[in-house]
Amino acid sequence: MAAYKKLFEEHSVKVAQVLLTEEDFSNWRRYSNLRRTMEKLIGFGVLPIINENDTVSTAELEEKGEGRRAAFSDNDRLAALAMSGLEADALALLTNVPGLLRSKSGGAEPLGYVSQITNEIRSLAAGPSLGGRGGMTTKIEAAEIAMNCGGTAVIADGNDPATLQKIFAGEQQGTVFAPGPRMKGKRRWIAFAAGVSGRVVVDGGAHRAITAKKASLLSGGVVRVEKQFGAMDVVSIVDLEGREFARGIANCASADAFAENDSARESGTQSKNTVVFTRDNIVLMEAAR
Repeated sequence: MAAYKKLFEEHSVKVAQVLLTEEDFSNWRRYSNLRRTMEKLIGFGVLPIINENDTVSTAELEEKGEGRRAAFSDNDRLAALAMSGLEADALALLTNVPGLLRSKSGGAEPLGYVSQITNEIRSLAAGPSLGGRGGMTTKIEAAEIAMNCGGTAVIADGNDPATLQKIFAGEQQGTVFAPGPRMKGKRRWIAFAAGVSGRVVVDGGAHRAITAKKASLLSGGVVRVEKQFGAMDVVSIVDLEGREFARGIANCASADAFAENDSARESGTQSKNTVVFTRDNIVLMEAAR
């Protein structure tokens, strides 16, 4: 931080260190507080320097099971989530190459423009970078978050001191990723920024009600809970084939939501349908992508 302070003092810019953990993105209240803090700093003319709080974050040390993903595990994704939280217009990812490279006879050249992240685009990003944790793959993932948040992303050469100036002057630099439709704040957070804490499998009727009728999810439509969750947790909603088609913020803990159903079955009475996710707190992942 002393180095950042010294460098930016030459341009009369004050800086502030902002250290984040996964919980700052997986809890709606902390996420909202983070946004307000960042907006205050920027309003005061202070440039936030963001990094992961390595001394207290255990996300990278935990064993990641299948389908589990930390809110961020590299600075590319962290930058994209910060950009999403601030509803910024652009994300610039600087690296040691002039963009996303495509093989060509006689060498490689950067793609100038990407309108959609396809499997072909992902295949161009295979392999980690020298001296970096994530490489081009994580930059593509970060660019996809930016696109889905309605922002423009650029992967460009960080060796040129004038790169940022050229980007914001509208000059073609590196690889530009086109913005998609901008989702509103809370829905965008559910889809992209939040850590997924639980997982439920729903039947065909509940799947149709959520996707076609934008309905709430009742406990009667849940076939099973594959991962327990608490109230206000973000939960993955999957179909009978195990495909995630939606995410939602839980109204109540899984233990409470299905306790009455289990009790009713044991006593032979009719199960009570509990609203586990209201329709306002459900995001269809297909629409998010």
